[in-house]
Order: sequence, then C-alpha cells, then structure tokens
Amino acid sequence: MRSFLSKIAAGATLVLIAGAAQAQYPQRPIQLIVPWGAGGGTDATARIIATLMEKELKQPINVVNRTGGSGVVGHDAIARASADGYTIGLITVEIAMMHHVGLTALKPTDYSPIGLVNADPAGIHVRTDSPYKSTKDLIAAIKASPGKFKASGTGQGGIWHLAIAGLLKDQGIDPKALPWVPSNGAAPGLQDLVAGGVEVVPCSIPEARSMIDAGKVRALAIMDANPPALYPNVPTLQKELGTNWAMAAWRVIAAPKGLPADVQKTLGTVLKNAYDSKEYKDFMASRGFGVVWADAEGTAKFMAKADADMEATLKAVGLAK
Repeated sequence: MRSFLSKIAAGATLVLIAGAAQAQYPQRPIQLIVPWGAGGGTDATARIIATLMEKELKQPINVVNRTGGSGVVGHDAIARASADGYTIGLITVEIAMMHHVGLTALKPTDYSPIGLVNADPAGIHVRTDSPYKSTKDLIAAIKASPGKFKASGTGQGGIWHLAIAGLLKDQGIDPKALPWVPSNGAAPGLQDLVAGGVEVVPCSIPEARSMIDAGKVRALAIMDANPPALYPNVPTLQKELGTNWAMAAWRVIAAPKGLPADVQKTLGTVLKNAYDSKEYKDFMASRGFGVVWADAEGTAKFMAKADADMEATLKAVGLAK
C-alpha cells in the first residue's frame, strides 16, 4: 500500500513540476523575425517592441532580419517555425497582398496573431522644385499625358504601388498612365525622385521625413482621414480631391499557426503592456509612425478584411494573378 501511495505521490509531483514548467514560459530566449532589412521602419518598430517585451518576459528577444523575395523569405520563416512561442515575427501588410500577385501561397490565416501595433498611411511626394503644388494638379497632369511621369517606392505590386494605382483608378484614370519603376523600398525610390529619375513617390510620411526636412521633397497629400501629426498642413485626399480613397502599411506581431492558447495570451498581455508604455508611444511619435492596437481576435478580423480589400483593389488595377 505504501509503495502504491508513493507512486501516486511521485506522479502528482511530476504533474505539478510539469505544470509549473509550462507556466514559466518563456524559459529561454525568443527570436523575433523581421521580413525586411535593418534600419527600416519595420526593423525599428520590431526592435523597440523587443526591447520593451523582454523586460517583462525576463528573457532576451533577438531580432533577426530575414530579407528577400519581396518579403516572402521572412514571412515564410515565421510561418514555418515551431509554434512554441520561441519564434515570433513582425508580419506586414504584404502578407495580405503577396498571394494575390502570385509571389507565395502564404496568407494571414497561416499565423497566430498576437497584436496589431502600427499603421502608416501613404503620402504623395514630389521634388520640392516640382511644378505641381497639389495632388489635384498632379493627377490632372498624369491624366493629360499618360506615360510621361513615373513613380517608385517599392517593388512591382507592393503596397505603395497599389496606393497610387488605386488612387488613379478611383479618379477614373488607367493606372498604367503612371508607369511604376520597381525599387527595394521607399529610400531608394526617394533617392531616385531627388535625382530626377521619377516624378512621384507614394510612400509613408515617416519614410519621407528626412527628405522633407532636408527640403528636397514635398508632401502633397496623405491617404488618410486625418492630416499627419508631423506635418498637419499636409492635406488629406478628401480635401484635395473629394475622395475617401485610403491606403496604409500596417504591422502585426504574430507567431506560427497553432500557437498554444496560454502562450498566445501571455505574449498578447506583454505586447499590450509594451504598446501602452510611454517609451513605445514616444518612440513612435518621434519618428512619425502611427500607433493602432488590436488584440489577437481583433487582429485576425483586421487582417481578414485587409486581405479581402487588397484582393479587390489588386483586381481592380489589374495586378492580381
């Protein structure tokens, strides 16, 4: 009898130990994969979040940049990792676009969302010496001389390409009237703009900020309901053109599909605390990055809508496969 009771006690002890170990997540460092290069807005956002989350989790969060394939490589690495909470990632708006243009089969549903943390609307930028002082004048010039002007700021079919193509479609203009010059991001696109290689770059305000402040680039408008906080005098498209057309790049912290519910909850709580912190808000505001929050459930709904909206827009402008 004593032996039998001893076995029961030993078994109960093992269960308690196992339960305690599970409750102690995380017990080792976490990897946060960024699908875009070091130094960009996505990388900066990931690093401030990692810094804030690791303080509460008591484990290092190592940011790893996995670039290539217009974002496919990094997004694939996140999706294929073990769903144990030790690999997470900062997935971006491209996950709602790439499969519609034939770059990958990955979709937003291939991830366990943790939280939406950022959204940056597109702006419309020209050189400071451009003769076009308003979006209305620019759009009229593009319509009058199809093919004369070029635009850049991301890869073919990327978020900023879709932003301007969708606007042209909204204004009754064939998107092909403004030929797109693919680039590896907003920075090289803006450099090409300043050098005279293209006439328009429809990227986010934060990405253009250094060029705007240097007096090399002028923001004509923003594709959002409100003027940008950094430059409140930049008008909205509603004011300029009377349209509600909007487009923004967004960022979501997520994990591979199948993340255990308790781990997802822990990460969600810690991420929300990081998002609510003064450090995060000050960091994002200083760079002009937009802040917006949704929990795991809200993020899943947000991405589902974004995916459907992107599909409709890509089809409308002839970019969907």
